[in-house]
Amino acid sequence: MRRRTVALGVALGLLALFPLAGSDFYTELVSKVMILAIFALSLDLLVGYTGLVSFGHAAFYGIGAYALGLLAPKYDPANLWLTLAAAVACAGLAALIVGVFVVRARGIYFIMVTLAFAQMFYFVFHDTKFGGGSDGISMNFKPVAAIGSFIPFNLSDANHVYYFVFAALVTVFLFLRTLSRSSFGRALQGIRSNEERMRSLGFPVYRYKLASFTLAGALAGLAGYLSAMQFGFVNPELLSWHQSGNVLLMLILGGLGSLYGAVVGAFAFVALEELFSSVTTHWQLLLGATIILLVIFLPGGLASVASRFRRLLIGAPSE
Repeated sequence: MRRRTVALGVALGLLALFPLAGSDFYTELVSKVMILAIFALSLDLLVGYTGLVSFGHAAFYGIGAYALGLLAPKYDPANLWLTLAAAVACAGLAALIVGVFVVRARGIYFIMVTLAFAQMFYFVFHDTKFGGGSDGISMNFKPVAAIGSFIPFNLSDANHVYYFVFAALVTVFLFLRTLSRSSFGRALQGIRSNEERMRSLGFPVYRYKLASFTLAGALAGLAGYLSAMQFGFVNPELLSWHQSGNVLLMLILGGLGSLYGAVVGAFAFVALEELFSSVTTHWQLLLGATIILLVIFLPGGLASVASRFRRLLIGAPSE
């Protein structure tokens, strides 16, 4: 635990100092990765801690992004705090409504029902004028972080965007870490391990799963909002099943059921994408082969590398 705390502190320190050494391009790239890390953390609550493998999680990511696109005035900047709260609330409400129906399903049926709902949301934004159709929505101004007449930071500055996203990532990580150690988090892990036993012990399994699904959707909406804020553009591809597949791959790369793994997986996924795309236009083949090899030879993901290496050298048990 002490080693993990030290490693976490070093990683946070490096991320905090990164804009001081990097160019605007790399600052924006790492900001994008941190947003994806928040997205991966939200899905890890479902997959890693509750045992619900969703293939439609990108729907809530897209809803959060579209909330900013639809609420932002055309000729004036939007208020950051109001639109952020609205985006998280919209994504959470959508997850609650969908969850009422889907959490009753199990296994492959749950996967397919979440995919079906996600595709419904996708076509609502893709095939109607509500969300600008296939062209999406462009925003002319960054949101303004105004609290009355006081503006603490300027989101038109790439460094300010970076630190705002960094603060959001740290907040979500610490929140989920606290949640996972609470009685609610322990109950979710019990449901993942043996749902029938938890039900026989008197736990309201349906309510716990619905709460997990709703919270995960709200956090995905936060990530979607941050993405729309950074790039100033949203389109229906944010809700596509490809996005849901990508975030699942991040969890597989990093390690399921590990908050550290979700963050590491997001960074590893983007790093591999950038590396392979610089080598060949068929980079998906290389990425797929890498993930297959990782699943075979490192089933615990990259988060398990340290414990495996320690066991190999000194025979210490894994944490």
